[in-house]
Amino acid sequence: MTEQKETIYSLEKGAAWITLNRPQSRNALSATLINELHGHINHANNDTQVRAIVLTGNGSAFCAGADLKSPPGHLVDGKKNIPYPEVLNSILESPKPVIAAVNGAAYAGGLGLIAASDIVVTDQAAQFSFSEVRIGVIPAVISVVCIPKLGSHNAMKLFITGEKFSGKDAVGYGLAHIAVPQNDLKQEVEAQMEMINLGGPNAVTECKQLVRKIEKLSVQEGFKKAGPWSQKMFSSDEGAEGMAAFRDKRQPEWIPRE
Repeated sequence: MTEQKETIYSLEKGAAWITLNRPQSRNALSATLINELHGHINHANNDTQVRAIVLTGNGSAFCAGADLKSPPGHLVDGKKNIPYPEVLNSILESPKPVIAAVNGAAYAGGLGLIAASDIVVTDQAAQFSFSEVRIGVIPAVISVVCIPKLGSHNAMKLFITGEKFSGKDAVGYGLAHIAVPQNDLKQEVEAQMEMINLGGPNAVTECKQLVRKIEKLSVQEGFKKAGPWSQKMFSSDEGAEGMAAFRDKRQPEWIPRE
């Protein structure tokens, strides 16, 4: 009997869909799942057919947080596995945009995957909770990616109370971008993918780096960094093709011909 994988990888319309596949455990983060997830992200990063990565869950939940019986980084078969911070960093540092398609409940460590993602589309009725405090611990690791999205004002209340909030609320808190009825979730993700595919592949990668880096600089440092960066992109082959396509009123070469 073939052992069921804890993640599923598929390629669809330029998107690498990575599905957390432990529905019986509400897609809790086991050491094995984390290892598979990390491997899939690296594979997608190196696949030129992939324009973006989509993270989602199988079943009624997106991710219930760490599997306390076999948490990320736990020894499996005598070998130490990938630590969770390394997976979150691989999402942050991926050259491809990462979209979280939040299909259901997301608790504790599962919220780290959401906060590390670049675009978040959620089921408007999905339940979220920083539930760590309810078992006497804190969301220490995921705070690194969650606080920049939430801001300290919202993070303080949500971390301390562990209260539940909806996908619609998550948009207001800055943790998600778009909340839709569950039946519309995939359609909305595909709409985001269509827009990503219109952009130059290198320009999309550089935009992700731009947002990550510029916000950490002072205004003067930012201008000093941005000038040469802009010049590099205008003088690139991709920039030349994009501007030529605009002048010629045609689609640039990176858009697939139907």
